[in-house]
Amino acid sequence: MNRSTFLGKCRILFLLLLVAATSPIHAQSTGPLTPPPANGPAPGARPAAAPRSVSRKPADAPITKEAPAMPPDQIIQKFAEKEVELKKVLGSYTWTQYFFLQTLDSDDVPDGEYEIQSDILFTPDGKRFEKVTYAPANTLKRLILSQQDFDDLKKIQPFAFTGDELPKYNITYVGRQKVDDLSTYVFDVEPKVIEKKERYFKGRLWVDDHDLQIVKTFGKAVPDIVTKREENLFPRFTTYRENLFGDLWFPTYTRFDDILRFSTGPIHLVATAKYTNYKRFGSTVKIGVGTEAPPQ
Repeated sequence: MNRSTFLGKCRILFLLLLVAATSPIHAQSTGPLTPPPANGPAPGARPAAAPRSVSRKPADAPITKEAPAMPPDQIIQKFAEKEVELKKVLGSYTWTQYFFLQTLDSDDVPDGEYEIQSDILFTPDGKRFEKVTYAPANTLKRLILSQQDFDDLKKIQPFAFTGDELPKYNITYVGRQKVDDLSTYVFDVEPKVIEKKERYFKGRLWVDDHDLQIVKTFGKAVPDIVTKREENLFPRFTTYRENLFGDLWFPTYTRFDDILRFSTGPIHLVATAKYTNYKRFGSTVKIGVGTEAPPQ
């Protein structure tokens, strides 16, 4: 998130919604993970029951030091391969995405909102574009969305990292943990080296011990960007996945509830992102992974 000391304004960076060549889904069939409440708006309509706050999820069971059923390196390789497969599959799907952000004052009363709903579609020749279907006035007074926010929301927040980026990270086995009805392996993730102008994930992954796929992530995009003129601080987030369309687990819900501590004072923010109406792109035109097209 970005706060400019030169302008005396806070800038908080948030990325709008999922991927271009990779993105989320409609929960046509859910996996064992209990999904958050489905209270997002209908596509193309004003979301009368749009989420205005997000309740806290009860704590998961404690992490045990039980050894995994196979060497941790093999588990890491397995879920990395599934991430590569997921990226390819998502390249031929459309979906609806909804994002809602609030800033809260010192009494936890909302004092600004940003909200948008859009459909991620394909042109007849197979290029992706975003069609905004609902976007009320932005009432954020202390925050400004930046490019890093948009980039993180497309990639880091729903996916953490792609399977082909595995060599960039140190991944450490932590233990086993029960998450809802799932038995999971827990891993901590940290970038080995942070290159200039590159974005990374730092946090924790939960991997289903049956499908050997990521089902939950918690952490933040790094690095924070601080210069003499501005501060770009990024919130911690939790992303949940569901078992959709076969044996792949897709990100369906991201939640933020964090306090960004700028040098000029803290800002409390809450946000949710939902990914629904996931459908395979149907066309008489043969396409591979969708390519970028300018937003309409």
